[in-house]
Amino acid sequence: SDPRPNASLQAIIDAYPDSAEWRCTESLPFSSARKYSGASFSEGDGENNTWLLGAPDVLLPAGDPALEEIDGLNEQGLRVLLLARSARDLDDAAVAGGARPTALVVLEQRLRPDAADTLRYFEDQDVKAKVISGDNAVSVGAVAGKLGLPGAQNTVDARKLPTERAEMAAVLDGNAVFGRVTPQQKRDMVAALQSKGHTVAMTGDGVNDVLALKDADIGVSMGSGSEATRAVAQIVLLNNSFSTLPSVVAEGRRVIGNITRVATLFLTKTVYSVLLAVLVVCSQVEYPFLPRHLTLLSTLTIGIPAFFLALAPNKERAKPHFVKRVMRYAIPGGVISAVATFVTYVLARAHYSGPDALQAETSAATLTLFLTSMWVLAIIARPYTWWRVALVGAMGGAFVIVLVVPWLQEFFQLKLEGVTMPWIAVAIAAAAAAAIELAFRWVTRRFPA
Repeated sequence: SDPRPNASLQAIIDAYPDSAEWRCTESLPFSSARKYSGASFSEGDGENNTWLLGAPDVLLPAGDPALEEIDGLNEQGLRVLLLARSARDLDDAAVAGGARPTALVVLEQRLRPDAADTLRYFEDQDVKAKVISGDNAVSVGAVAGKLGLPGAQNTVDARKLPTERAEMAAVLDGNAVFGRVTPQQKRDMVAALQSKGHTVAMTGDGVNDVLALKDADIGVSMGSGSEATRAVAQIVLLNNSFSTLPSVVAEGRRVIGNITRVATLFLTKTVYSVLLAVLVVCSQVEYPFLPRHLTLLSTLTIGIPAFFLALAPNKERAKPHFVKRVMRYAIPGGVISAVATFVTYVLARAHYSGPDALQAETSAATLTLFLTSMWVLAIIARPYTWWRVALVGAMGGAFVIVLVVPWLQEFFQLKLEGVTMPWIAVAIAAAAAAAIELAFRWVTRRFPA
């Protein structure tokens, strides 16, 4: 009789087709707070024609013999609904009072084959899963136990939950499976967890989940869920599969983690470029680089590495304070690189003389800046994988090729003259790299993300 049956009613409809002899005259929609639905029919046996379908432990009084059989079914993870006849009219507020049990409707809850793997993934990521359902607590716990959810053996009937937020938060922290949860309790649970400093993601598909989805830090709705649920959710799973969430998390981590790396590379260049410009202006010397030098440096230490680092997979957990984390690496790295490069340039100006002195001076400065920038890249590429090591090595090899191939030397106007000054440039770069490493470690300890 329901024009918009949920999954449970649809399963019943599929198993027991409609009868032409019965015509619905009045209906009572299912309510998560009430835990049952009802209908009145024009045909019957004359005694009454009001029927209720819902939670057995709500429709039946405590101690009813039928509850013992129902408990056994619940322990198997089966969902049990009670079909009962009522002697009262459907619009009577006490329509469930004195309802006589007629039949049990037993529904097998099919588990998706990838559900257990998804829960294990989140457990490995230190994400605590809480199962909150309007169904019987024992049944929900049995289903969660089949999935291997930690704490599934200790189920909590939400009707016994404390209403005070701090006490509720303590119960939520200590348990994982909750049954007979009302829509308002779902919302209260989200608020209680948030009050303990937790970031809360909520998944759901029904109207009874709307309040909790709206208040959660991340609301996730199923594509087949109600229109209201999809409207308030930040993420809608079009394939209705909870197993999609690990890939959603992986994509978010890839974007956030890789943008942090790439931003650090670019801001390091910005810092040393600005500082070099200031040092050149204050010392009244020529700028140490030609545009083609900067093109080579930017391509090998920023452009190409940033392209691969931005698109690569990243399983690191996302961290807050994006600007803080970028600047704490970019500023010391950029400052040390600029100072080392300028010192090399000043020493080269004092060392070289003659018509080719300018090219030799800029080449020495370029060598120092390249080596220090490569060390910044090597730090940002951590933790190392084979392709990240290969990327850093390839950039270093490309610079060596430029230095040894004559036509590339001429094109980029790079030529290391003599032995003394090139090795001094390398020594200064090595000292700068050590200083950058120490600075990065100190900043990490002093200003943790």
